[in-house]
Amino acid sequence: MIRRSNLLSILVALCIAAGSFNVAAAPMRALVIRHVSAFDGENLIRRATVVVRDGRIVSVGRRARTPGDAEVVNAAGMTLLPGLIDAHTHETGGRPPLRQALVLGVTTDLEMFTVDPQFPARMRREQAEGKASDRADLFSSGIGVTAPGGHGTEFGVPVPTITEPGDAQAFVDARIAEGSDYIKIISERGTARDPFNNLSADTLRAVIAAAKRRGKLAVVHVSEQGSALEAIEAGADGLAHVYWVGRPDEELALLAKKRGVFVIPTLTVIQSLKGVPSGAALAADERVAPFLLPDQRDNLGKASRNPTIGPEDSYAVARDTVRLLHKVGVTILAGSDCPNTGTAQGASLHRELELLVEAGLTPIEALRAATSAPADTFHLKDRGRLRPGLRADLLLVRGDPTQDISATRDIVGVWKEGLAVDREAYRTELHAGTTP
Repeated sequence: MIRRSNLLSILVALCIAAGSFNVAAAPMRALVIRHVSAFDGENLIRRATVVVRDGRIVSVGRRARTPGDAEVVNAAGMTLLPGLIDAHTHETGGRPPLRQALVLGVTTDLEMFTVDPQFPARMRREQAEGKASDRADLFSSGIGVTAPGGHGTEFGVPVPTITEPGDAQAFVDARIAEGSDYIKIISERGTARDPFNNLSADTLRAVIAAAKRRGKLAVVHVSEQGSALEAIEAGADGLAHVYWVGRPDEELALLAKKRGVFVIPTLTVIQSLKGVPSGAALAADERVAPFLLPDQRDNLGKASRNPTIGPEDSYAVARDTVRLLHKVGVTILAGSDCPNTGTAQGASLHRELELLVEAGLTPIEALRAATSAPADTFHLKDRGRLRPGLRADLLLVRGDPTQDISATRDIVGVWKEGLAVDREAYRTELHAGTTP
């Protein structure tokens, strides 16, 4: 979902200044984090020691050996997690949002529609060349698949569109040639006040089949119960957003489970869309606010002028549908849908975790939804867990987020491939106006 409201001001704010972002120099010694509670992507290991060398995790456990040349961090009373993965973002064509995401513990962003496929392709090249230590990694759907006059065409930037099922394979192949890591498909009719043209059922089915023919995940944007059911029946791998128009439906949930469909609910943006400023508490949280631009703090306190319209068009529908999907065992992934109204890059994933817990996930299940589950779902085999051999993308927080999910906001340190992020330098430069 991308909304017009505040988008231009957010883009301007995020792109001010092009100052350097400071990351600590590459450590020559091993890194050892001791006496820590380690959430390994699945479960919590108490009193663990985690050893890192050359950007990779060497060992995790209670009896891990400490190399003699190691930099040692005593992390008693803290929890170490894999770097968080935001499974639904929209980048703005610049590096600043990805830098901010990293500072706030999000080491990987999964973008779900861009109007400029050259930017994510460049980010991927930099990642492959080892030139992305100062920002979150980016993977992208590239340009989404939409109809003429469909959602995604309203921003004044021309994007290719599709009208016929027979054009599906060529359309998908063109996106893959641009560098798309997966295929995002729009199934959205909009509202009576703001309607969109939509893909036909046959075209939707043909595009999904075309994506799978090339070994790409097909992720379908939905907002209505009927569209969600149609996407599942058409063979979608996942849904971007849980629907908020309709009602919680056990048959639909069971079908999603049977078909192996994952769901990225984006509850925080749906709450803001339905009239509640979901990010307001983040803007007031001293653990988060100092790392945000003023326009972002302002945006976090905003909500759309499209409030609840009866019991079948409301945030409650979305929340209760997530509860039902989770109950039957559907894979839930955490995504923020930044930079829409009520969100801020990096920060809003922490709010999404809180809302997932309110919707019935345990804190550990919510943490899985932002670490191992998206890594598994999107075939990111080198991250998402604290496991020997994987990347040392790490987030160290005070307290225990497996008991109190809001503890993910209380960040002590972030490492990307074993490199420590200098968060204090970022905050200082942010307030000096030299770094976005």
